[in-house]
Amino acid sequence: MPEPVAHLARTVAANRKDHATIGALTPSRWLFPGGQPGRPISTTQLTQRLNRLGLRPNQARSTALFQLATEIPAAILARTLGIHTDVAVAWQRLSAGDWATYAAEISQRARPT
Repeated sequence: MPEPVAHLARTVAANRKDHATIGALTPSRWLFPGGQPGRPISTTQLTQRLNRLGLRPNQARSTALFQLATEIPAAILARTLGIHTDVAVAWQRLSAGDWATYAAEISQRARPT
């Protein structure tokens, strides 16, 4: 992670005091450990925590997906994010990204020497 986010992540990991760390034999590899040992916090729980802080992660996620859909083909977006191809295609259509000629454009590019 780039600084200053890396510093914040190390601080959070070093100062955990929630129930997920009680009785743990080894430190959790998760930045936000969940209630089950060895598992991360659930999406629902993390969203609730962020909402209590006034942060709306769903809005940011939608914005990020929308931006990605304008920059990469739907098939790559789906594979990279682990979402269904139909969902990636829908995001691409909403963002007005046109990737119909992507493969042809790539094949026409000059290869680096």
